[in-house]
Amino acid sequence: MAVAGQVGSRSARKTAASRKSAKGKSPSSKRGRSGKRPSRRKGAKIDPVEAEIIRGAMETICFEMATHVSLTATTPILNQSNERNATILDGRGALAALSVGIPQFMLSSTLPVRFALEFFGADGLRDGDVLVGNDPYHGGGHLPDYNIFAPVFADGELALIASIQCHHADTGGGMPGGYNVDAADIWAEGVRFPAVKIFDGGVEREDITYLMRVNNRTPTFIGDLRAQVGAAQLGVRRLKDVIERHGVDVVRSASEYMIEHAARRFREEVAKWPDGTYESDVYVDHDPKGNQDIHIHCAVTIDGDRLTVDFTGSDDRDNLQAYSTFGNTRGYVVAQIASMMDPSIPKNEGFFDSIDLIVPEGCCLNPPPNKSVAAGTHHPGTEVGEAIAIALAQVIPERCCPQIYKMGMPTVIFGQHPDSGELFIDHSVDTFGAYCGAVHGQDGWGAMNVSFGNLIRATGEINESIFPVRHMGRDYAIDSGGPGKWRGCPGTLYEKQIMAPSQVYTFVVGRKYPMPGIAGGMPGAPNQLMLRTGSEHQHEIETTAFYVDHEPGEGYAYRYGGGGGWGDPVERDPQAVCDDVLDEYVSVEAAARDYGVVFTGSVENLDLAVDEPATEKRRRELRAAR
Repeated sequence: MAVAGQVGSRSARKTAASRKSAKGKSPSSKRGRSGKRPSRRKGAKIDPVEAEIIRGAMETICFEMATHVSLTATTPILNQSNERNATILDGRGALAALSVGIPQFMLSSTLPVRFALEFFGADGLRDGDVLVGNDPYHGGGHLPDYNIFAPVFADGELALIASIQCHHADTGGGMPGGYNVDAADIWAEGVRFPAVKIFDGGVEREDITYLMRVNNRTPTFIGDLRAQVGAAQLGVRRLKDVIERHGVDVVRSASEYMIEHAARRFREEVAKWPDGTYESDVYVDHDPKGNQDIHIHCAVTIDGDRLTVDFTGSDDRDNLQAYSTFGNTRGYVVAQIASMMDPSIPKNEGFFDSIDLIVPEGCCLNPPPNKSVAAGTHHPGTEVGEAIAIALAQVIPERCCPQIYKMGMPTVIFGQHPDSGELFIDHSVDTFGAYCGAVHGQDGWGAMNVSFGNLIRATGEINESIFPVRHMGRDYAIDSGGPGKWRGCPGTLYEKQIMAPSQVYTFVVGRKYPMPGIAGGMPGAPNQLMLRTGSEHQHEIETTAFYVDHEPGEGYAYRYGGGGGWGDPVERDPQAVCDDVLDEYVSVEAAARDYGVVFTGSVENLDLAVDEPATEKRRRELRAAR
């Protein structure tokens, strides 16, 4: 994680040039196979106030589209968790507006639309069309993420596109749940839909919807699909209202104005940062097959108002089972950088286009064709944000917090429901707090961080009424939050009992490489997953659990790791440490060991107090020991 030199210096330029020549490709050729950058028309003339009004209308429409799915979908992962994101693109495929949803959906939801524009051509789309795309190798993230989008026509020309992307419960692949982490290739993960019309000119193509229905195990899949279609059609109607009110030329100009505005604001922000190339190396414990230490190398270059993120040097072993698609990688890049910048900058094509992204084809962040990507969309996908945060912590540490998680993948439970006799698939997207790192001036808050966006973890009470499970306990785990001047959020000990014969399938990381600290903060506690709890067959999972049978009454216990700390722990306010001990976030022993805080009294007697002389002595000892 060394500074490679000033970007304006000869050595830095030479280093950048050597990276290019090593692969024989320019940065622009490394943007990925799915979707070109749309050309931008600069200098649009429009009243800035009217442009902001139109932007607000578009963002409201995105929110309404996303809410429509939550209110009408029939499967918990859609109607409870908010794992969806709505976007509006202009007629060229440039992102104009979006809703608050899952961050990596921000970019992986635009590239399938651009592919469809290229595939169908200027005359291939018409009013009333609705399309579906989920193919990771045509711009998507992984197969469970279905993107439904519909064109908006005005005066016979394509003006806008309404898009809604959601994570579905199944993909029709080699195992229920869409996470076939031992899949040999992408085809073993499920059915691929690069760009398919399911409504043609306003008429449903029932052959296509039936094809999709019979290739999905989820009994309620068709209801979820129709919820998305309805959301896209709702978006079209609302956008036509906006066009009718303001005029199509004004709406186009407003989109172009806001894109240019975001690009200018982005460049102004970057120009304040010190020039240089800042590097980091982060790792994933292993892939689902047990290949160790999946490596992500990141070099962030600041050159005036230009920002380049280069992943040259990341793991390119040909036997990996952990790949993040280019679209998924790009989404995590934007999510991390957006969390470190002024939040008032619009998140549209101008923001995203201002990042020069280099992701060599063939590495773990831009895989060779047709590799399995189900697990990789999580890891090494989310580690992209960690790598950027650690690199830029050398420049702007007060803005750095890795917006990531270290889960591996959801603990998927599936079997036959004893009441209905039908297959049930429980993705275990239940409430827990974990992984949220501290930031400058703020402890890790008691939920999840930006990587999960607006995700709502499903309530235990509702899921108990849907699935044959019982939630036995959810509580913060003491001493799991990373120590720091500001403490990371504690992890959660989560226990679930299974009430029907079932199989559990999961992939666990974050044991060897837990959530990192920033600016001298310490890492959070590692993950720990125990299966078949409550029986003599209880055991800990080290890498991947392949189809572990569970009998009624057995369960699992997942100790989700905590977030990393920010800053030197011995600089934390001693009274804040005392409060943490009283709240059972930190033990008395850890307070002395990690923070150098010594007490009088006891927790049991509720007379705990900071022993100031002993604390000062202990902290001097800790500093001297370093």
